[in-house]
Amino acid sequence: MLRVLARLALTCAFCVGAAGAADTVEHTLSNGLRIIVKPDRRAPVVVSLLWYKVGSVDEVNGLTGVAHVLEHMMFKGTRNVGVGEFSRLISAAGGRDNAFTSKDYTGYFQTLHKSQLGLALRLEADRMANLVLNPEEFGKEIKVVMEERRWRTEDRPRATLYERLMATALLAHPYRNPVIGWMSDLQSMRAEDAHAFYERWYAPNNALLVVVGDVTPDEVFALAREHFGAITAKTLPLRKPQDEPPQLGLRRLTVKAPAEVPYVLMAFRAPKLTDPERDWEPYALEMLASVLDGNAAARLPRTLVRAERLANSAGASYDGVGRGPGVFYLDGVPAAGRSAAELEEALRREVRRIADHGVEEAELRRVKAQAVASRVYQQDSMFFQARQIGAMEIAGLPHTTLDLQLEKLRRVTAAQVQEVARKYFGDDELTVAYLDPQPLSGRPTPPPPGLRHVQ
Repeated sequence: MLRVLARLALTCAFCVGAAGAADTVEHTLSNGLRIIVKPDRRAPVVVSLLWYKVGSVDEVNGLTGVAHVLEHMMFKGTRNVGVGEFSRLISAAGGRDNAFTSKDYTGYFQTLHKSQLGLALRLEADRMANLVLNPEEFGKEIKVVMEERRWRTEDRPRATLYERLMATALLAHPYRNPVIGWMSDLQSMRAEDAHAFYERWYAPNNALLVVVGDVTPDEVFALAREHFGAITAKTLPLRKPQDEPPQLGLRRLTVKAPAEVPYVLMAFRAPKLTDPERDWEPYALEMLASVLDGNAAARLPRTLVRAERLANSAGASYDGVGRGPGVFYLDGVPAAGRSAAELEEALRREVRRIADHGVEEAELRRVKAQAVASRVYQQDSMFFQARQIGAMEIAGLPHTTLDLQLEKLRRVTAAQVQEVARKYFGDDELTVAYLDPQPLSGRPTPPPPGLRHVQ
């Protein structure tokens, strides 16, 4: 299902919050480091998540994947901390740490006892300013990344299809490139490339520190000032507009790869959330995705899988928060004896049915309650809260609008869902990808050693 692919690609899902964003407190150090603290007293635990506003969207041709490679190298030592010592120190303090790279950002986090927050901030500040990119360590780690690419994408036909779909759906915008990079770029990458990227983008004035847990804002601000305050701000590169030209017609592709079954993946260009207060279409598109695929009783699984037995699986998702274009996806696996073309037509038919006949108010109320409840329950995770706050801010959307976004989702009407179904699902901005399964030639490779990323 595409929801799994979205996690593989580390894209940010449409983030709407539960009540509670209003109790965050913000502060900015003199060097530009922004800090957002959200106290959560349920356990003596703290999550520290340091965001850099740099991801694959900031890469240039020939160096795709460098943001992700640098994320790996951030664990390979500084002038003060040895190779691998960062994670050993966090583990010795009873905590755990990890990192992730996406199209829009790179994040590093630790979860530990509240008394150890100073340790986490000291280590993060050290590698913000003092990273050592040893060519020998780089040579080892780039091989790990290449194996990760083979395992996550090249040995997974649906991930391969998603990668090729995006490279076809977008002509100019960097979202067309995979976060992990193209293999040829990884093969030619050198330690100097990662170092130049680090020097260009890793700076306090391009970072956001989000802390959630059993802490007070004042103590977090004091610790951040102690550890990050002496790091000098940098003159950041000018971010030029990277607008995707209008799509002028339907695009199709077929990918041949070893697989057991066919697969259909469709991408429709759609608006993204830019103004949480005035926008309404992104909220309606999110509800449309939930009507189609929000639960086991939603329209696609109910109709195409169980009633018609046309598909083994069928889904919908909307990616509407980010620095790049928004996309609405439909996907599915045809049932035995049914073709990819039949499933494509059935997926489009279900959207047309909503465009022509709308949704019943009772159905929308039920779906809306489930969608809202799932987001409220996610607030039980301190890590989710930290990730939600940071993802919104990096996308240029104030995290203080999370409560408003939840309320706007509750206000979506059946007429609005019908209107977006009518407006955004024609051929002119559609890209369709078919997986043509080829004979399997052995078992998938195991995960590469050293794989450590959050999905």
